[in-house]
Amino acid sequence: MKISPQDLERDFYAVLGVEKSATAKEIKRAYRKLAQEYHPDKHPGDSAAEEKFKEISYAYDILGDEEKRSDYDEGRKLMAGGGFRFGPGGQGSAGFGGGGFPGGIRLEDLGGFASFFDMGGGMGGSSQRGPRRGRDVETSLTLGFADALKGVTTTITTRTEAKCASCNGTGAEPGTLPVQCPRCYGSGSETETQGGFGFVRACTQCGGSGQIIEHPCAGCGGSGIQVRPRNIKVRIPAGVEDGQTIRLKGKGAAGARGGPAGDLYVKVKVAPHPIFGRKGADLTITVPVTFTELALGANIRVPTMEEPVTIKIPAGTRSGRTFKVRGKGAPKKRGGQGDLLVKVDVVIPQKLKAREKALLEEFAELHDESPRVRLDEYMKD
Repeated sequence: MKISPQDLERDFYAVLGVEKSATAKEIKRAYRKLAQEYHPDKHPGDSAAEEKFKEISYAYDILGDEEKRSDYDEGRKLMAGGGFRFGPGGQGSAGFGGGGFPGGIRLEDLGGFASFFDMGGGMGGSSQRGPRRGRDVETSLTLGFADALKGVTTTITTRTEAKCASCNGTGAEPGTLPVQCPRCYGSGSETETQGGFGFVRACTQCGGSGQIIEHPCAGCGGSGIQVRPRNIKVRIPAGVEDGQTIRLKGKGAAGARGGPAGDLYVKVKVAPHPIFGRKGADLTITVPVTFTELALGANIRVPTMEEPVTIKIPAGTRSGRTFKVRGKGAPKKRGGQGDLLVKVDVVIPQKLKAREKALLEEFAELHDESPRVRLDEYMKD
């Protein structure tokens, strides 16, 4: 995709709401947030939201690509310095008041910088009519706790631009094919000389696509794209975490006129488990125990996501201590398993039988050492 004069007159940083110094990560984050906010699925029938979504997607097509962003920044800088400006129809002239570059220099003579410009007119010039990458699509998927740990292959349904089912994306009526444009011979561009220098612009006959569709497909009007539900098989890796986003390359909206498809971003939501929690690759669980089990020591059975295990509680263990059961957690990204962290929590009886109360009173008399000795001494001082 080339950078058109009309592109340089638009502030795509403002469209995405980021600073010119924003990192690629910050630009991507801003795009995904806005794309989710203005997605057509959230605003059915709202043409303003749809146009806003297209504008956001186009801005990200420029700023999300390192090479395009560099060309765009250089072109904007040149415009700001008065070195180049655009007249009617997107024609450029040097900022010398003479209607052309000094010495009759042609735009092609500017080397790599000349590739900025595509004089097709409209936002994005001929890039809107030639091959165009499909937009990225975002969706969400809710998984059960166990499925997130072991991984799962499932099918999600999205409503996006897809290849036309009638013409298989060619844009031509079934049984026919697009033909090479006789004016540009398939290049999609033509050169016009004005005022001593040449302009490369989109072919006026094929609009920059390099092809002519003599018999447009009735199903898609010649665009090769239809908006329809699509069932996409997704493999979720073992150990995926709540809020994690998985990128499926080429599974987004179909590209126009032979352009590549966009990507599909699947945000995973993991349903909570009734007894287990999670910290990264480690699973957590709180196990209630009695005072006597902590005081005397005990062997207790603890559930895991597989078979139960037995852990030994040493005599004199304090409430709140955490024991580690190795290898019983979630799968790690680079192989191996996390651990199960078992926290023991003493349960105090709400009601005591007469015999239980008498035994505890007897224990209190025998064990008359106060656990608050240091506090008592502090308060005396």
